[in-house]
Amino acid sequence: MLYFARWKIILIVLVAVVGFLTTAPNFFSKDTVNSWPDWLPGRQLVLGLDLQGGAYLLYQVDRENFAEKRLETLVGDIRSALREKPRIGYTGLGIQGDAVQVRIRDVERLDEARKRLAPLRNTLVSALFGGDPVDEFEFEVDDNGLARFNFTDEGFSNRVRGIVSQSIEVIRRRIDELGTTEPSIQRQGDDRILVEAPGEQNPQRLKDIIGQTAQLTFHMVDVTIEPEQAIDAGAPPGRSVMYSTDDPPRPYVVESAPLLTGDELVDAQTSFDPQTNEPVVTFRFNTSGARKFGLVTQQNVGRPFAIVLDDEVISAPVIREPILGGSGQISGNFTVEGANDLAVLLRAGALPARLTVIEERTIGPGLGSDSVAAGEIAAIIGLVAVVAFMLLAYGLFGVFANIALMINITLIIGTLSLLGATLTLPGIAGIVLTVGMAVDSNVLIYERIREESRQGRSAINAIDAGFSRALCTILDANITTLIAAIILFQLGSGPIRGFAVTLAIGIATTVFSAFTFTRLLVAQWVRMRRPTAVPL
Repeated sequence: MLYFARWKIILIVLVAVVGFLTTAPNFFSKDTVNSWPDWLPGRQLVLGLDLQGGAYLLYQVDRENFAEKRLETLVGDIRSALREKPRIGYTGLGIQGDAVQVRIRDVERLDEARKRLAPLRNTLVSALFGGDPVDEFEFEVDDNGLARFNFTDEGFSNRVRGIVSQSIEVIRRRIDELGTTEPSIQRQGDDRILVEAPGEQNPQRLKDIIGQTAQLTFHMVDVTIEPEQAIDAGAPPGRSVMYSTDDPPRPYVVESAPLLTGDELVDAQTSFDPQTNEPVVTFRFNTSGARKFGLVTQQNVGRPFAIVLDDEVISAPVIREPILGGSGQISGNFTVEGANDLAVLLRAGALPARLTVIEERTIGPGLGSDSVAAGEIAAIIGLVAVVAFMLLAYGLFGVFANIALMINITLIIGTLSLLGATLTLPGIAGIVLTVGMAVDSNVLIYERIREESRQGRSAINAIDAGFSRALCTILDANITTLIAAIILFQLGSGPIRGFAVTLAIGIATTVFSAFTFTRLLVAQWVRMRRPTAVPL
C-alpha cells in the first residue's frame, strides 16, 4: 500500500500546486492580481457581511397593497369580459371590502355571463411537480344576478409566494446593475426577502433602489377639465388625478387606463439632452411596444401625455410629431445619479408588489476588521499550538502531519477562492474545525502504527497496516460529518450555509491531505531511508 505509481505522485503533487496557486491571490492587492497573466488564478476570497460590513435589509411583501392592486386589475378584466360582443349589461361593478362584485342586469343571460366570467377565477398550479391546482378567486353568482369574486386562502398564499420569487429576481437584477459584490438575496418564510450586501458603501441608495416598485406607465392627459376642478368635484369616470415630482407637486388629470407599460421596455440608458445638457433617461420599446407607441403618438399629435412612475408624473411632454422608432426620452430635472438610478430601475423591471422594510441594519467595517483581527490571532495561536504538539508527540511523523495540515488549509482557501464563495465568521469557524479534524486523522493513523509496531511487526508492515486500518475509521468520521454539513446547507440560510460549505470542502481536503498526502510523504521517506523501526 505504500507503493505509488508515478502518475499518482504527479497527480497528488499537482493538486497541492494548484492549491497554492489558487490561494496566492489572497496575499496580494487587487491591483497586483489584475496585473498577473490571464492564465494564473486571480480570484480572491469574498468577505461576508460580518467581515467587511455592509447593508442588511429584511423586506416583507405588502399583502394589502397587492390585494388592492389585484382587485383593481380584476375589475378591469370583468369589465372587458362583459363588454365583449354581444355585450352583457351590468351595473355596480366595483370593489366591496375584500371582494369584487357586479350585478348582471339581464338575468336571462346569467349563464352566458357565468361562462365569460368563470375563467377569471385564475387557476394556479400550486406545486412544481404537479400539485393540485387551486383557484385564486372563489366565483359565485346568485339567481338575482349578483356575481362576486373572493380571494381563496390557498390561492392568495400561492400568489404571495410567487411574488416573493419574482421580487427576488428583480432585486437581484437591480443590485447587479449597481455593481455590489456578491449580494445575498434569500426568501425568508412565505412573504419575506432578506438582502445582505457586503461592502455596500451607500445603504440608503441601495434601499431606495430595492424598495421602489418602479411601475412605469404612459397615460394621456385630459385637458378638457382643470385639475383643480377635478380635485374639488372628483375626477370623471375613467380619469384620475396624479401629481408630478416637482416641488411643489403639480396636479394632472390623466386617463386611468395606461396606454403602455414599462413591461414592454427592452432598454433604458442615462444620457444628456443635447439642447439643455441636462441628464435624461432614454428608453427603447420592444417590437410590440414600438408599434403601440407609434400608433398612440400618431393619433394624439398636439396632446400632452404623462410618463408616470409609481403613480407620480415624472414629465408630461406634448406630442409634437409621431414617434415611430420605438424609442423616447424621459426628462424631469434629474441629477446624474437620479437619472442613472431610474435607468437601473427600468432595465431591471418593476416589482410585482410593494415591499416594506421591516428590519434594517448597517454593519460598519470596523466590526468586521476587529473580528478578522481577533480571528487571525486565534488562528495563529491555535495553529502554533497544534504544530508544536504534533512535533513533540510524533517527531518526524509530526513534521509530515504539519506539512499535510498546511496543504489542507491551502486547499480549503484555494477552493473557496476558486468557487467565489463568501467567507463569513461561521466560515472561519468551519476552517478552524477542519484543522482539528485533520490533525485528529493523523493522530489516529499514527496511533495505529504504534499499535502495530508494538505487536512486533516490521516498520514497513506497521506503517502499511496503520494506514490501512485507520482509513475506514477516518472515512466513517468524515462521512457522518459530511451528512451533518449537507443537512445544515439544506435547512440553514446565510452564514449557516457558509459554515456548511466550508465544512464540506474541509472534509474533502482533510481526507486528501491527512491520508493520501501524508501517506505519500511517509512512503517517500521509507523508500529513501529503509527504516528498521518506526520513530514513533
